[in-house]
Amino acid sequence: MLSEIKRDYICQLAAKGKRVDGRKFDEPREIKIEKGVAKNAEGSALVKLGDTSVMVGVKMAPGEPYPDTQDSGVLTTSAELTPLASPTFESGPPSPEAIEIARVVDRGIRESKTVDFKKLCITKNEKVWVLFLDIHVLDYDGNLFDASSIGALSALTDTVVPAKRFEIGEDFKLEVEHYPVSCTSVKIGSAILLDPSLDEETVADARLTVSIDENGDIRAMQKGLNGSFTLDEVKSIINSSKIKGDRIRELIK
Repeated sequence: MLSEIKRDYICQLAAKGKRVDGRKFDEPREIKIEKGVAKNAEGSALVKLGDTSVMVGVKMAPGEPYPDTQDSGVLTTSAELTPLASPTFESGPPSPEAIEIARVVDRGIRESKTVDFKKLCITKNEKVWVLFLDIHVLDYDGNLFDASSIGALSALTDTVVPAKRFEIGEDFKLEVEHYPVSCTSVKIGSAILLDPSLDEETVADARLTVSIDENGDIRAMQKGLNGSFTLDEVKSIINSSKIKGDRIRELIK
């Protein structure tokens, strides 16, 4: 937990247009992406967003389609927040925070049609590819939404469908058709800060995550914390997310 002195310091800096680490309000931390880090996964990526580290793995296997989408593959997304990553995380069933992260990442992928799941149909009404997207937080220093989103998209671009292993033909590269990128901002007082560190998240009044695809279309939004944003603030966050998202998208590709 932050001391009251540090809380006041962060808020006072924000009021003066400054951040503890010297970044501008609309400046994200350094992003590093390494693909193919898990040899037993169909696709994987390790993402470092400042001091936040997330590994995402993709596993695939044949399974039954959902009753209402008999000709489409299935996506299952999960997130794991272990004590290894932060003393505030606990072992056991998925926490509300983990469930929220998984849902936000899943929604961005689904709504943008990142993958055409109809192309993952093996036999209509009988068998489709089930894609398991697993998010593992290794180090937590704020903004797990963006780190997880970048990791998920990076892992999907690294994925090869293991058809040969299941005797369903030859392996083939998973086709990524759209690139939704998540950008998260927080509000501290009247200041809006992109890509918050853990300390900034801790003192923030409100949080907004926006997932935008390569066409500039909003595919998902998630509001967090108890504070609120004005309409102009939301518009400003969306515009900033579009600009920063384009740069992140090029890193992923």
